[in-house]
Amino acid sequence: MLVSLKWLREFTPYEGEVQKLGDRLTMLGLELEEIRDPFAGLADIVVGHVVECGRHPEADKLSVCRVDVGDEVLDIVCGAPNVAQGQKVAVAKVGTTLPGGLKLKKAKLRGKPSHGMILSEREMELSDDHEGILVLPEDSRPGQRFVDVFDLDRQVLDIDITPNRADCLSHLGVAREAALAFNLPLTLPELRLEEGGEPHRPYAKIVIDDPELCPMYSARYLRGAKIGPSPAWLRYRLHAVGVRPISNLVDVTNYILMELGQPLHAFDWDLMRGDQIRVAPASQGMTMTTLDGQERNLLSSDLLIWDGERPVALAGVMGGLDTEINDASTNVLLEGAVFRPGTIRKTARRLALHSESSYRFERGVDQNNTPYATARAAQLMAELSGAQVLPHVSLAEPCPWQERHHVFRRSRLNSLIGIDFAPEFCEQVLTGMGCAVDKAADDQWNVTSPSHRLDLEREADLFEEVTRVHGMDRIPERLPRISKAADARITRDTEYGLNRTLKNWARGAGLREAINYSFVGQADLDLLGLPEQGRVLVANPLSEEQNVLRTALAPGLLNCLRNNVTQGNHRLRLFELARTFVVDPQSDTETREAGRLGMLVYGGRFAEDWPWQQEDADYLDMKGLVEHLLDHFKLGRAEFEAVSGHCFLEPCVRVRLAGEQLGIIGMVRPEIADTYHARKDVWLAELDSDLLSRLLSHREVLFADLPKLPPVRRDVTLQAPRDLSVGAVLNAVQADRPKLLESVALVAVYVPDEQGESRNLSFRMTYRHATKTLKDKEVDKVHTRLVQQLTEKLPVSV
Repeated sequence: MLVSLKWLREFTPYEGEVQKLGDRLTMLGLELEEIRDPFAGLADIVVGHVVECGRHPEADKLSVCRVDVGDEVLDIVCGAPNVAQGQKVAVAKVGTTLPGGLKLKKAKLRGKPSHGMILSEREMELSDDHEGILVLPEDSRPGQRFVDVFDLDRQVLDIDITPNRADCLSHLGVAREAALAFNLPLTLPELRLEEGGEPHRPYAKIVIDDPELCPMYSARYLRGAKIGPSPAWLRYRLHAVGVRPISNLVDVTNYILMELGQPLHAFDWDLMRGDQIRVAPASQGMTMTTLDGQERNLLSSDLLIWDGERPVALAGVMGGLDTEINDASTNVLLEGAVFRPGTIRKTARRLALHSESSYRFERGVDQNNTPYATARAAQLMAELSGAQVLPHVSLAEPCPWQERHHVFRRSRLNSLIGIDFAPEFCEQVLTGMGCAVDKAADDQWNVTSPSHRLDLEREADLFEEVTRVHGMDRIPERLPRISKAADARITRDTEYGLNRTLKNWARGAGLREAINYSFVGQADLDLLGLPEQGRVLVANPLSEEQNVLRTALAPGLLNCLRNNVTQGNHRLRLFELARTFVVDPQSDTETREAGRLGMLVYGGRFAEDWPWQQEDADYLDMKGLVEHLLDHFKLGRAEFEAVSGHCFLEPCVRVRLAGEQLGIIGMVRPEIADTYHARKDVWLAELDSDLLSRLLSHREVLFADLPKLPPVRRDVTLQAPRDLSVGAVLNAVQADRPKLLESVALVAVYVPDEQGESRNLSFRMTYRHATKTLKDKEVDKVHTRLVQQLTEKLPVSV
């Protein structure tokens, strides 16, 4: 936000140094980025008086001038068609460097010496106008500095405004902060609006389809406007705060935007059809052409301004081309409205159509200030264009502003901050912000927050304001009082507690945590064959390696693998608990986040100091980690199903839990693993941590006595087809599970013939009774019946 000190002083009489103001605003939370002089390049340009002006003897389009610049008279050859004797002009003398970087030297043009240049606005980079030189007011003095002629805004503060302080996106808002900081009065510009005349057509009726999307819409009317350039004071003031002047009416709307923070839009009233203005959403798939000449494809979530027949503006973002103000416009309809911030933000982001208006509507505008801003704009338009303001305002306000009331307890403030704030200081801050204070009791005030402070939602916000004005840097350091027992445990009731529980398991299972950026490169996702659809691109990436948000954890984990292998670490057990991101048009941020638990296993199965024969990790290691996770938290048994065609895992296994897909396990394709310098198989798992957290949050911890009696174990080997999974056998056991059966586990797999169609699966059954020691006859009877049921249900034999 660019703030002119000269403009700010029109609201509050601050006479101190600009740096002191910037430092104080920074401590109030409005961080000063820099102090700039937008007209620094014009500092050496002076006023000249054209004493003589004649035609160049060798060139019809050149004039030879004698120009008085105060301390000398210069011979200057000028090519402008409008130069004439007696004019006051802007002159750059020899040695002056123009804003574009051109340094003037003595020259001869067609044989005539030229000791300077008579300038146009374009050469001073004040506008694109190059129809002729800039003629200055008659009361300008030769030799006077150009910047002093118009009293230009030479000190401009570039302030970083946080998203919650929408009220500071104007000179009025920053002036409020300055007045509060230095205990100065605040004065609004005087309204001198003169109304009269009759309309040439009926006034528009305002219709708002959904009050939630548009709480208030108003329209003022002007007749007989003459479109032309704005006066110099307005053009140069807009230039100082980074706004390009266009025409008098459009410049007024931009002026009010920067002055009061209220976006306005001017329509050519004659180009609007019908006698109705309707605020309603777009139809899905429809199009409209905006002021920049671009045809926009719209969704039903986009809000439009309609006349009697068609859309004429993209509400809060940009006007339509069909009703824009042009050189032939004479009758104006001036819009002043309030729109739902989320709707404007969603449309602006989707269309990448960010404007000064949408920037403010996205954060919220002052509904109570809209009528004043519209009236002031109409007054300026009438003064600059000769228009007549008609005595009517079309208004629809289905959702009037509701005052917000808060309780303010000074004892609570002192307790939280640790400072004894005087009641006089608290009252001064609150009233200086624009709050109404009713001191109903000594320690309980009733405070009504102003309509321009949309961020004041609760008592704590008022505490923050008092502390902010007092000075965060002036609060002494004190250790907080601990009201929780030192041995209190973090529960799973919060996201942090659930994540901590998962991380504790992973560390206990021998995994090391990897923490990666959420940003990856498009090339990383392309290498893994991940789909381009749904990727969230970064608008201003730090590098090409971080230009998109990750859609999977695999790129980050594989980059960790590459870094470790490069450093000589050839055995890795990694995990990462983080979020992935995909495009979701239905979300307010247009991005859907999902929690994921990623695991990577690479290299030897055992530690490097394992004294016996080393083995490489394989599928069983990764599957074992998943099963251990589920068993550790008692989440039940998972189903594992081989799938084909995965983009970067082959083989790949889908994991399902409680009827939902939990994730995938697989080996990274060799050609991809080789890119990450892997020389052995790389096994990855990516699980849905949101699902795990949801299941964990509903689990209750139960305790059971340790078994006091000995178990009885029986082994059985089943000859089964190779396509029959172990999971199918275990499911069959669970379906007819005897009461005495405590557990069943696979202990061996034997394949007699690699080319054959069968294999032997050996299971160990553990039987136990809670209150007595089992006899062999009892166990043999139950065991025989269980094996018989398996052979009847499944294509297996003993």
